[in-house]
Amino acid sequence: MNRLRRLWIIPFLMFILAACTGNNTSNDTREEFRVGMEANYAPFNWTQSEAGEGTAPIEDGEYAGGYDVSIAQKIADKLNRKLVIVKLEWDGLIPSLQSGKIDAIIAGMSPTEERAQQIDFTGPYYESVFMMIVRKDGAYANTSSIDDFAGARVTAQLGTFHYDMIDQLKGAVKQEAMSDFSAMRVALESGKIDAYVSEKAVANEVVAASKDLKMIEFASGKGFVTKPEEVQTAIGVKKGSPLKEQINTVLSEISTSERDELMDKASRGPSEQTTGHFLEEMGVIFQKYYPQLFAGMGVTLYISLIGTIVGLLIGLLIGVIRTVPLSDKKGAYRVFLKVVNWLLNAYVEIFRGTPMIVQAMVVYYGSALLFHLDMDKTFAALLIVSINTGAYMSEVVRGGILSIDKGQFEACQAIGMTHLQAMKYIVLPQVLRNILPATGNEFVINVKDTSVLNVIGVSELFFVTKSIAATNYQFFQTFLVTCIFYFIMTFVITRILRWLEKRLSGKQSYSLASGNQMQVSKAQEKE
Repeated sequence: MNRLRRLWIIPFLMFILAACTGNNTSNDTREEFRVGMEANYAPFNWTQSEAGEGTAPIEDGEYAGGYDVSIAQKIADKLNRKLVIVKLEWDGLIPSLQSGKIDAIIAGMSPTEERAQQIDFTGPYYESVFMMIVRKDGAYANTSSIDDFAGARVTAQLGTFHYDMIDQLKGAVKQEAMSDFSAMRVALESGKIDAYVSEKAVANEVVAASKDLKMIEFASGKGFVTKPEEVQTAIGVKKGSPLKEQINTVLSEISTSERDELMDKASRGPSEQTTGHFLEEMGVIFQKYYPQLFAGMGVTLYISLIGTIVGLLIGLLIGVIRTVPLSDKKGAYRVFLKVVNWLLNAYVEIFRGTPMIVQAMVVYYGSALLFHLDMDKTFAALLIVSINTGAYMSEVVRGGILSIDKGQFEACQAIGMTHLQAMKYIVLPQVLRNILPATGNEFVINVKDTSVLNVIGVSELFFVTKSIAATNYQFFQTFLVTCIFYFIMTFVITRILRWLEKRLSGKQSYSLASGNQMQVSKAQEKE
């Protein structure tokens, strides 16, 4: 137990390390201009592994390029601030801005009426034209009007007004909205949908990268009917922020021709697609992106391992408290235990009854909005996974404690042991061995569940993969490489835990020691 107690210190030290570790190692001491974007929406923004012309560093070590990045750099230069790109999922952009995690959103976002109720927008820095993306060999390849999509399965990105525009396609079958453009491209190429709504600059990138897709441009009067604010792309800032006027001043100094030139440069895109045999393409993807993939795998393992260990400790603590017998307690102590048990039950039910992705949004952004806590996202990820795991493990531990024979508890009471002593010296050593399979299972689940943490910008393996796929447009090959990474992780973890189970189980068969053997053993111990 002493050795085990010392091991418990490790996760807490790593927690503290995560909270204290900063990502910024630059000598640039200027105030930061933190800009949120998907870094997954070429030609407006994308992720690449190395610095290049017009790129800016992402706070996790990669680089972002594209039209949005060029505009952000010009604003940062005029404001004499250091540009830092914060890569976030689309759904996390507005909460991140409202909670003060970023200073501005420059992500190809339109200043719709609904969004303007949540955040302020600057003047437009780009105007879009909308069209459809279809398969070249599909039934809708020769359409020329929005009235030609009767029966077509059509979708658009979740949380954008593009999805509402599908209602203008007469007779189209509106599909569920998808999280990002990468998912829509995969769905279209695989035949799950017949078309999706896209902005022209993005459509140009897609058809240039895929020989199977084409875009449908509409002549005047045959396309979508849009409001002026829907075709404009503007920069989002926090309500009442003085940045709005400062950025408007900068934007007014960027001429139309200069903006067109920036978009022309960005439209050449990252262009990192490789060609060849399917397995060769997977090999090239691994060779080109293995540093990012291994880095993402490291983050995934780090968060899931520490989250599982701390969650186990939380589960042990709660399990011990919830099994304290109330029958022999009286007065205020009995009331106190009942209140504590009620609170612990509430914690378990809440965190078992809500998805981790929701908990991540609430904990990370809610702590900033309500309590003005500027929580490091890695620390937030560890906290979220730990308390989520703790809720599940508390029930596992409680079940493990209840599985111990009642005679052992009665024997402990008979020799005068307290509940804590009985747990420490008799019960918990057995429980830890018995719940090891369930703990390992929770570890494997955590390895996979960390993928939802991309909503708070944690660059774990899944988030890294999405960025790579959006850069090379080889979604199936890229995700298959990542699938292998996940399988290796979970397989190795499972093998290690089974080896540990066998070690803890001891011998497969036992024989009773005779009286003489016991006396000999005692004599050897005395010597």
